[in-house]
Amino acid sequence: MYNVTTTTPDMKGISRIDSGSTHGWFVRAYKNGKTYSKLFSDGKWKSSELALASARQHRESLQDRLAKIPVKPRGRRIVFRDSRNTTGVLGVSRSIKHTPAGVVSESYAVTWRPEPGMQKCTSFSINKYGEEKAFKLAVAFRLKKLREIHGGAVARKLKGLLEEKGIAV
Repeated sequence: MYNVTTTTPDMKGISRIDSGSTHGWFVRAYKNGKTYSKLFSDGKWKSSELALASARQHRESLQDRLAKIPVKPRGRRIVFRDSRNTTGVLGVSRSIKHTPAGVVSESYAVTWRPEPGMQKCTSFSINKYGEEKAFKLAVAFRLKKLREIHGGAVARKLKGLLEEKGIAV
């Protein structure tokens, strides 16, 4: 496969594709998470040069159309599962810290994002509460924060997922 993308301003958003029976110029632009694309085939336009001229013209009109579309604020994504999570509750992790004096501190850490770009955390000591109670306190705190940030529906969904896993809250 032969695919060339040049970085000159007059070629922004235009790539050359030469793969198998496909030969042409590919125009691509993005707006609000949506991709707009079109291939200008050498065969249909009779030559690579005419296909490129048409691709550039299309890109200009596409940019004009996309500029008229208002920017949609990006919604917050809520994740409920992650294969790397070991506690069964996303946002709750078991942590072990060693102080310079050699003291080992074990806890369940809770993280949440009250607003985009900001992360907060707190922890519940296993030494203080015991393994089971520290975990339950951490999960309850996480649910409380999700309810405050996203409303009751998200917290109920997470609570239902936890019950499916046999995690009592």
